[in-house]
Amino acid sequence: MNKSDLIDSIAASAGLTKADAGRALDAFTGNIASALQQGQSVSLVGFGTFSVKHRKARAGRNPRTGETIQIKASNNPSFKAGKALKDAVN
Repeated sequence: MNKSDLIDSIAASAGLTKADAGRALDAFTGNIASALQQGQSVSLVGFGTFSVKHRKARAGRNPRTGETIQIKASNNPSFKAGKALKDAVN
């Protein structure tokens, strides 16, 4: 399912126009991204938790040359599925 399929599904399920469903989806993803930028986590009970995980700087290897390189520290978004979502999939 891609973004436009998801918008169509939201519009049909919630009785919204496709434009309203698109704005709602954009607002949802934008607010999650904003919270993660501020270092907060977003928990949706039964669905899951979005959070930020910090990765330390480390040494890596360039696969082309075999040369050792330094990889910078970074923050990466993470999602952990909740019990209800896990149960729905299994």
